[in-house]
This record gives sequence, C-alpha cells and structure tokens, in this order.
Amino acid sequence: MNERRYQDRAEAGRALAQELTSIPTENTVVYGLARGGVPVAAVVASELGCPLDALLVRKIGAPGNPELALGAITSYGGMTVNERVASGMNVSRDEIDRLAQKEREEAKTQERSIRGDNPAVSPEGRTVILVDDGLATGASMAAAVQAMREAAAARIIVAVPVASSQARDRVARLADEVHCLSTPASFSAVGQWYADFGQVSNDAVRRLIQSHPNG
Repeated sequence: MNERRYQDRAEAGRALAQELTSIPTENTVVYGLARGGVPVAAVVASELGCPLDALLVRKIGAPGNPELALGAITSYGGMTVNERVASGMNVSRDEIDRLAQKEREEAKTQERSIRGDNPAVSPEGRTVILVDDGLATGASMAAAVQAMREAAAARIIVAVPVASSQARDRVARLADEVHCLSTPASFSAVGQWYADFGQVSNDAVRRLIQSHPNG
C-alpha cells in the first residue's frame, strides 16, 4: 500500500478529492471531523462543489484517567464504547452514559463556538462524506458514522488520506463506503504522515465553515 507523506492537510484534501470524483455530488454534503479534519474536508468540498460542515467528536475519558479513551461521542448523537477498556476498569454503563452526556454537552458548546450564526447542514436523506486527516483507532470516525445513521443520512462515505489498517477495517464495517488513500504498515500516528501537522484552532475552523457555501 502507498505510504505517501503529505505536506499539509490542504494537500491531503486535494489528493482525496481526486479519489472521490466518481461520487455523484447532487444532494451530498461533506463533514469534516473537527478540528483537524475540517481543513481536509474544506478542500474536498470545494473541489466537489458540495456544502461543508463540521462534526464535533469528543473522547470519553476513563474515570481517574481521562487520557484513556472509553469511547467517543459526537454533538449529533452517536457513541462508541471500547468494551475491553470499560470491562477492564469495571466501569458501569450508567457511568459511561454520564460521562458521555458531559462530553456531548462540551461538543455542542464547541460546535456553537465554531459555527457561529451559520445554521447546521442537515444530513437527513443525503449522501454524507465524512472526512478526517487520518484514523489511528477509528473510534472518532465510528462515532461519526453512527451519528449520521441516527440522523437518517441516506448514504455514508468515509474518506481519509491515511489510516491504520485496523482503523480502516473497523470503519469499513460501519460505513457504506470507505476511501482511504494509504494504510502504511509502519503506521504509529496520523501526524507522522504530514510534514506540517500543526494544531487547528477553533478560529481556523470557523473561518473555513463561514467562507464556504453550505446551502
């Protein structure tokens, strides 16, 4: 499998857009997983002529060890749980639901900050293309796919420049279609496949969303 390294997220977006040219774009919307996926998604949306929106996904941290992910949740809904971690830490479902609700509220707050006065783009009855800058575990993208299912999207396509093979396989079991340009055997982190992998700010995401037609 190709082990391409990208200069930045914009270059990755251009490469993804070329991969997606055969997808019918009528009634299609592109969602970037915020924050790092939005610069990639913005290029894809521009090249394909589709509306752009951001989807907020937050990690559900384990009690007493917030860096350890119990799962992930989005502002739309949709949740994934790492049952192995939850079982190993003896975390009840009620506790997971409580932690998830807290993270969902945080995601909604961040989403309002990013979107400003721009209305959300509804996925209902549409083809949605979910874009991120890469997949390490696939947990965030799995939650995003589930959220789009719950929001009645007609078809869900995942598009990423790079992923671990395990993450790609995980997402492929959930989405209708997956486009992944590279699954390197030497994958250890998404950032290793970018020369410039700087943090993406809320302001940067806001500018991208507000500058892109989302009708």
